[in-house]
Amino acid sequence: MTRSSRTRLGLALVWFALASLGLVGTWYFNLSFFAAGESADYLGAWFANDASASAAVDLIVVASAAGIFMVVDGIRLGWARWIWVLVVLSFAIAIAFAFPLYLGLRELALRRRTSGD
Repeated sequence: MTRSSRTRLGLALVWFALASLGLVGTWYFNLSFFAAGESADYLGAWFANDASASAAVDLIVVASAAGIFMVVDGIRLGWARWIWVLVVLSFAIAIAFAFPLYLGLRELALRRRTSGD
């Protein structure tokens, strides 16, 4: 295994760890929110005050950029048939899960290409 291959594998593992953290972290708070019976105004809570509105706008812009990047780069990598699954996961689960997952899968694909496997 070359140094570059090890680096790509290590980076993929970092991305997968962040995806796991994004999944657990976001859904812990989502489930807490819904368990408290506040589900009627979930999106309204994003803009409940200036601090949460700032974070919401930040997330929306980053999620939009990440979604565009995933689609364009995914098609470039030959993933046109299934890249949309990750876009849907961005909305259904969390961008904090789907984008690092995409980056991890991307690293593994690039590792395979450079190693000739």
